[in-house]
Amino acid sequence: MRNESYNKYLSCLLLLVVTVCLLCAGCSNKAAQNQGGAYEVTDDQGTVVKFKEKPQRIMTVTLSTDNILLGLVKPEKVVAVNTLLDDPVSSNVVELAKQVPNKIRHPKVEEILAMNPDLVIAADWGNIEYVDALRNMGVNVVVVKGAKNLQDIKDNIHLMAQAVGEPEKGDKLIEIMDQKLAEIKVKVDKIPESERKTTVLVSLMNNYGGIGCIYDEACKLAGVRNGLAEAGLHRGDKLTKEMIVKIDPDILFMPSYNAHNTYDIDKFRNGYLKDPSLQQMKAIKTGNVKNPRDSYIYTASQDFCYAVQELAYVVYGDEFKLEDQQHISVAE
Repeated sequence: MRNESYNKYLSCLLLLVVTVCLLCAGCSNKAAQNQGGAYEVTDDQGTVVKFKEKPQRIMTVTLSTDNILLGLVKPEKVVAVNTLLDDPVSSNVVELAKQVPNKIRHPKVEEILAMNPDLVIAADWGNIEYVDALRNMGVNVVVVKGAKNLQDIKDNIHLMAQAVGEPEKGDKLIEIMDQKLAEIKVKVDKIPESERKTTVLVSLMNNYGGIGCIYDEACKLAGVRNGLAEAGLHRGDKLTKEMIVKIDPDILFMPSYNAHNTYDIDKFRNGYLKDPSLQQMKAIKTGNVKNPRDSYIYTASQDFCYAVQELAYVVYGDEFKLEDQQHISVAE
């Protein structure tokens, strides 16, 4: 009996010791996580980027990634944005951009290092040789994709939210964007197919707007027929005046870009609108030349929902009315 009681005592004691150890281990792990805050993300190129803590000096190098960033964090955490982000013609976040000290356009490695960022977010298009150079200098760089569709935008939002240590805010941005797109869809679905208009976008980038562009997806969601896509043009195919005549759209979209009033956009527009070879086009004959706001229709951020709304507004009217400088943000 004595041995049996002793064994029970040892068993209870052992159970107590194990329980205390597990509790201590749990507390220890929780404390390490809270104090260290370390995490890692895998960028679009498969590079694993490790962070000791949330970055406090962040920069991106494109307008759309600037937009995403300013939807995730406050301007005081952003050290630089694109030079056009405080231009009301090209940007829908002008007031936020004014709060960021540095404006950049194709910055060199030395310029980036001088701003001492602890995170640089780079797009995978164009010359990105600077990425390796920055990484060799100890700067964390996360590469995102050049968005070609809505899913790419969502992927970039998720990745950037993880990079800045705010994954739940990325989820929230996407949730709000999806809600707004759903609201637009309800209205678009009421437009009869027979009343849907064919448009042609004339862009300063004459190889933009066809199949495989985020703009093409915006047209579909807005109930607008993209004449470039219907003519078989893909992203990267050059749009010529002869093609515009052949498409003969109901509405011609012209750009508004002026780069802080340093670019003569009227001269560019007149090169089309006053060209004798285009005067018999339906859109020009009827005066259906529209100027959708560049600040919305070129974005590849959470504000893509406003690109859809802007196209529907310009084509179908006040049912889709959209004010200036609308922006989705969950930064706190």
